[in-house]
Amino acid sequence: MNTPRDLLIVTMDMESSRPVEQGDLSLALAAAEVIDLLGSQAVTLDDERIVPGYRPALADHLLNEAAASLVREAPYESVTDWLWRRGRGLSAAYQAALEAEGQLVRQRRQGLSFRAGRPTLTDSPARHRAAERWASDEPVLATLAEAVGVGSKRTGDSPDVTDDAVATVLAAVSDALVELGAVRQRKVIEDAAFDNIWRGGG
Repeated sequence: MNTPRDLLIVTMDMESSRPVEQGDLSLALAAAEVIDLLGSQAVTLDDERIVPGYRPALADHLLNEAAASLVREAPYESVTDWLWRRGRGLSAAYQAALEAEGQLVRQRRQGLSFRAGRPTLTDSPARHRAAERWASDEPVLATLAEAVGVGSKRTGDSPDVTDDAVATVLAAVSDALVELGAVRQRKVIEDAAFDNIWRGGG
């Protein structure tokens, strides 16, 4: 199971209620990494702090990179701090990995031979696995996808996350996304006020 890759594939494959912001996706991918590291017993959580465990051999080089970048000295790093640090530019890193593996291609725009168009997923086993996981309404993937604006078919009967550590990570990324949204909104307001002053309206 590779939650970050599955999340990226789902966000590209499924319709979202709004365009998925790359900053939001990067935070969610960083959360997905922690969840997979928890699943492989590479880390545990002490309250909200990420405590490194043993270093398993992980098949995915980005997850290996994540494990290698863990803070290994007490008091360790909080989940929130990890999300902001590790999440910087993470969506681009995962997209580049899929592209390097041939799972993502950029169609040439007609008449613009030197400019690549929108990235498109190829018909790969990883894409099928992500689609199956999505169709099964797996709660972690569904929750992360919903957090960045990709709606699932979850109902009141859908399974919930039962692992306390995973739930802690999901709560942390939800808070981080709210914070990022507030920062983005403040910037919009500040830019509008600046434009108003610049045009002599203030």
